[in-house]
Amino acid sequence: MSSVLYDAPGPRAKRRNVVLSVVFAALLALLLWWVWQVMDDKGQLKWALWQPFTTSEAWTTYLVPGLLNTLKAAALAMVIALPLGALFGIARLSDHRWVRAPAAVVVEFFRAIPVLLLMLFANELYVRYSDISSEDRPLYAVVTGLVLYNASVLAEVVRAGILALPKGQSEAAYAIGLRKGQTMAGILLPQAVTVMLPAIVSQLVVIVKDTALGGVLLNFTELLNARSTLAANYANVVASFIVVGIIYIVLNLILTSCASWLERRLRRSKRSTGAVLTAEDVEDLNPAHLGGAAPDAGGPI
Repeated sequence: MSSVLYDAPGPRAKRRNVVLSVVFAALLALLLWWVWQVMDDKGQLKWALWQPFTTSEAWTTYLVPGLLNTLKAAALAMVIALPLGALFGIARLSDHRWVRAPAAVVVEFFRAIPVLLLMLFANELYVRYSDISSEDRPLYAVVTGLVLYNASVLAEVVRAGILALPKGQSEAAYAIGLRKGQTMAGILLPQAVTVMLPAIVSQLVVIVKDTALGGVLLNFTELLNARSTLAANYANVVASFIVVGIIYIVLNLILTSCASWLERRLRRSKRSTGAVLTAEDVEDLNPAHLGGAAPDAGGPI
């Protein structure tokens, strides 16, 4: 059985795939065993290093507050960056040069600057020209840097997603008298969302991970910064890195799973474009019920 992207493997290809799978599994098992042996030789598997994670103190004092700050910064950045990116992406498609050119300058400027530099610059601005307290300033700086960088990246995602649609979609909309704004809001954007969703989710994952940059240089008490404090108190650097890494993996898996569910739901909703007729509706559409005679099978219709 063939697919659009590839031909179904034959008997030889199936045997080869089985052999490669067995070899890969064996190599992976050897790698895990080697890592286990190295950690055991270095004394990193001692129960004293992992025991703090079985108590509530390590979680309630360090990890959970750091996780909440990470989620808070990421959520604020997502909520602001998504509509801002969509706005600039649509502005770059404008027919008016005075709208398109400034949007392109802003997007290209902030997309070219590293997000850490944007965070440091925002923090310096808040120190000099705002009344934000020193406790809240790292959060504001982190969110500002994340919004400026990721909104510019998302603007390009939106622009590319809209341009990827067939031109016939907009031409048909103009043919029935819709204006460009109506075409964009009612026809192009709803279809482009499904195309853009994987790239948008990838960028949202980047936002979650980039919150750790604020903990490195701005002393923002996010998850990775809380890990360093925990490791200093319990002297379990490697163990704390592993636990925090697992937390990040779980967060990103939850985010991608929710996005996959949303994408499947959007695709299912677009499969049917008409209303479902019941038996009563079909009877009402019968010419006999409408007062007319049904056409004769042998006569002209």
